[in-house]
Amino acid sequence: MSNIFTTIARFQYTTEAQIIKGRLEADGIEVFLKDHLTIDTDPLVSNAIGGVKLQVLSKDAMKAKHILSTINKYSLDDDGNQIECPNCSSGTVELFSTITNFKSFFAFLVGFMFGTLPFHTRYKYKCENCNTQFSKEDIKLKSNNA
Repeated sequence: MSNIFTTIARFQYTTEAQIIKGRLEADGIEVFLKDHLTIDTDPLVSNAIGGVKLQVLSKDAMKAKHILSTINKYSLDDDGNQIECPNCSSGTVELFSTITNFKSFFAFLVGFMFGTLPFHTRYKYKCENCNTQFSKEDIKLKSNNA
């Protein structure tokens, strides 16, 4: 029973899972990443196979889940402060990448055809509270006007 692993989290990419793995191992919890080699080989299959599964021993599952709950999943600025939505001032803001202009679309096509990573990606923030999408420049404008 003590050698049975339990999945406590899923991640789209290995890098996210490796960060959390390091945090849990620092607290003495044995961690196993399932399907990370498959996703590292072909990231496009991540959604199809359910992402990288972060697994811990069943006896450590509650402790690991508690540690996961203490980790802030929302975006921080360069000084470590939580980013706030310019519309509703909520702190529930996440970073995501987007393809919105010709340059990023062209980079995506080249990357797709040649199997390389994109050369140009635009990043935006999205508020979970009011669904407002904004850029880093919008945050700077709000802080300069305040």
